[in-house]
Amino acid sequence: MREYSTQMEAAKKGIITPEMKIVAEKEHMDAEAVRALVATGEVAIPCNINHKSISPEGIGKNMRTKINVNLGISGDMKDYDMEMEKVDMAIKFGAEAIMDLSNYGKTNTFRKALVEKSPAMIGTVPMYDAIGYLDKDLLEISAQDFLKVVRAHAEEGVDFMTIHAGINRRAVEAFMRDKRKMNIVSRGGSLLFAWMMMTGNENPFFEYYDDVLEILREYDVTISLGDALRPGCIDDATDAGQIAELIELGALTERAWAKDVQVMVEGPGHMAMNEIAANMKLQKRICHNAPFYVLGPLVTDIAPGYDHITSAIGGAIAAANGADFLCYVTPAEHLRLPDAADVKEGIMASKIAAHAGDIAKGLPNATDIDNRMAKARHELDWEEMFKICIDPEKARAYYESTPVSERHTCSMCGKMCAVRTTNMILNGEKVEFCSEK
Repeated sequence: MREYSTQMEAAKKGIITPEMKIVAEKEHMDAEAVRALVATGEVAIPCNINHKSISPEGIGKNMRTKINVNLGISGDMKDYDMEMEKVDMAIKFGAEAIMDLSNYGKTNTFRKALVEKSPAMIGTVPMYDAIGYLDKDLLEISAQDFLKVVRAHAEEGVDFMTIHAGINRRAVEAFMRDKRKMNIVSRGGSLLFAWMMMTGNENPFFEYYDDVLEILREYDVTISLGDALRPGCIDDATDAGQIAELIELGALTERAWAKDVQVMVEGPGHMAMNEIAANMKLQKRICHNAPFYVLGPLVTDIAPGYDHITSAIGGAIAAANGADFLCYVTPAEHLRLPDAADVKEGIMASKIAAHAGDIAKGLPNATDIDNRMAKARHELDWEEMFKICIDPEKARAYYESTPVSERHTCSMCGKMCAVRTTNMILNGEKVEFCSEK
């Protein structure tokens, strides 16, 4: 029997849990330092007591920037085998989290299989699943019905849940007053907004927030406070609605910590590059340095089909300025449910952004792997280069697609390779090209 209910409770009691030890080893940190950060809420270790296959990860201060992969079925795409293929890909390429955003039918069978096999932490958005799980239309769902879905996901082993508790009446007033180009683009946020407007009731996740926290505490589920009013286009960024909700999220963060429930706070969205750094600092200040989880942000609105790139640009800037957790975006964003190839592109773009952010933050050991790559390139050791890079298969396929006359060079420069030339001169060798024809 554990002496604690949650990682945060253990940390506050001075207990170093097995999960904290694993995180400390992964992050090259002292376990006591990890415990202290979990105690203050600056680091979260999402780890449901029923998720037995998990390899725990820390999200927050002094930790590597983590990435999340979204997947799940919809009414138009109900191929569970394809979604499990995406799960395998996410695990293969080292995504630390997988969110099941299924929003059609009875999704618990897929979710249970996901929890059973995945070493990555699992997240969900109970609001997405409510209509299918309860088999009720939106207007027929009661506040207590929403809580039933939260409990069901917690029992199944979900490690973190996006709960849109911040879009209460105050935040809605600010949103309605400050007209937007795109209004609400959060799926969960729009459903809650519709429910509130149709019923005249307060957001059930806000009104019954303490009940939500009790459920999450029981299973040590981390609450990811959703940004229902995140900007959906550049022009809506950092407006009254976004900031009003952020203020509510700051208060909800402290209420969760008081119940020993770990917290992450979600952020924008779409945002111009020059606003990103300020938004990261604003979130950390208002939400008391809780770990920050960002979708993108996408730095332009005109690149459908390439939004994994617009997201990676914003994600790298966000990570460099304090974001702790990046939600990947695929080329299919705004267009369709992503296929397996889209998922891979999204993972790679997000991993690059996260690593670039870690380098900029000056995290200890962040550049170790880059230094290994530099050494391999200096030595023209292609096998070592392939071994080090984030996608060895693609790198090798590119290299081998155009045969070269000399194995130590590539088809870009051939024997005029700058590294080869410099190495030869420094080794006292003579460089000749015409005589080598």
